[in-house]
Amino acid sequence: MQAEQNNPQAESLVGEEYEVEIGAVAHGGHCVARTPAGRVLFVRHALPGERVIARVTEGDDDSRFLRADAVRVLEASKDRIDAPCPYAGPGRCGGCDWQHAKPGAQRRLKADVVAEQLQRLAGLTPEQAGWDGTVMPAEGDKLPTGQVPQWRTRVQYAVDAEGHAGLRRHRSHQVERIDHCMIAAEGVSELGVEERDWTGMESVEAITATGSQDRLVILTPKPGARLPIVELDRPLSVMRVGEKDGGVHRVHGRPFVRERADGRTYRVGSGGFWQVHPKAADTLVTAVMQGLMPRKGDTALDLYCGVGLFAGALADRVGEQGAVLGIESGKRAVEDARHNLADFPRVRVEQGKVETVLPRTGITEADLVVLDPPRAGAGRRTVAHLSSLGARRIAYVACDPAALARDLAYFRDGGYRVRTLRAFDLFPMTSHVECVAILEPVEKGR
Repeated sequence: MQAEQNNPQAESLVGEEYEVEIGAVAHGGHCVARTPAGRVLFVRHALPGERVIARVTEGDDDSRFLRADAVRVLEASKDRIDAPCPYAGPGRCGGCDWQHAKPGAQRRLKADVVAEQLQRLAGLTPEQAGWDGTVMPAEGDKLPTGQVPQWRTRVQYAVDAEGHAGLRRHRSHQVERIDHCMIAAEGVSELGVEERDWTGMESVEAITATGSQDRLVILTPKPGARLPIVELDRPLSVMRVGEKDGGVHRVHGRPFVRERADGRTYRVGSGGFWQVHPKAADTLVTAVMQGLMPRKGDTALDLYCGVGLFAGALADRVGEQGAVLGIESGKRAVEDARHNLADFPRVRVEQGKVETVLPRTGITEADLVVLDPPRAGAGRRTVAHLSSLGARRIAYVACDPAALARDLAYFRDGGYRVRTLRAFDLFPMTSHVECVAILEPVEKGR
């Protein structure tokens, strides 16, 4: 959502300050307020119930709404703390949204967002969604106030004009130079990316595996730049993004890392998707399998399957008489999934977009479905197709509550209701939340 600026002659309001009372939290890491004239403000670095001075960062006098930062707190919420990170705050690093809120308050804010999206886009109350209204912390993240979980196993650093690594400021291409990212996992911090000279690079991505000692650095050079020599006292793989084709090419070491979840090891190629929180993969597999309750001999679909995380868990549970079909658009992810699931003869992985490949398979029924779509969601057409398959249960894994709520409304139109919903705080300090919804067919007469 962007502040609309349709009239090039409109007067910019950037820099204007307003004393406002902060209202409810909104989707995206900010809260809603109104200027004395009634103009809507989306305010970062604030908490509901506070009174602050808000400085406009985006918008003009023709905009439907304005974006702003709380630059001074006049009346603070009881949930406010001093941000542990020295790089958090107005105009600084944009990686975290809630450094200024107690951990419990962060989860309550996320729960409010999920509840609001469910009500507004799907017409569901928490009770109707089978949700207890809470966002659960990941295992090991129950830390005292002021301590920050080191959870981010993949960090994308930007590089400034002087070759220093940092993180992007909020909604900006400007680089906030940092010495250390507090939410970076220990294995990422050990690489010392912030201490090195990256002259000629556009970005540096650091990855630490949770199922092995694998470490990977992906370098994106500026056009014509030479790659720097990366030397460490530990095994390290180095990849580069090609200038012309945009592909990721091996420079040194393995072109993948090994991750582990649900008792299995998964190969994840450079640039491939894997859950960023070290406990996320196991947490989500457990929630999905508990919700689906697979049986021996079941047929199952794993859509947007990535490297095969849920397909592997399903295959292990449906046994030799069952069958699993995975569909994934990424070519490298499909190669990894086929490698990871090679010991299951009745698992097949197809490459392509779900909305294109699924109709071509000729599948007219399935017992179970898992879908873990990208942030935009699955969409009406795909949901309608899935609803026609008569699955006993469907597990929807969502990284965006708005997309989840929209798709749940489509599933309702297709004859499915939400049996249970669980929400997990797998991105502490940020506004992001992961949900797992379990759906089942509506009983006739209900």
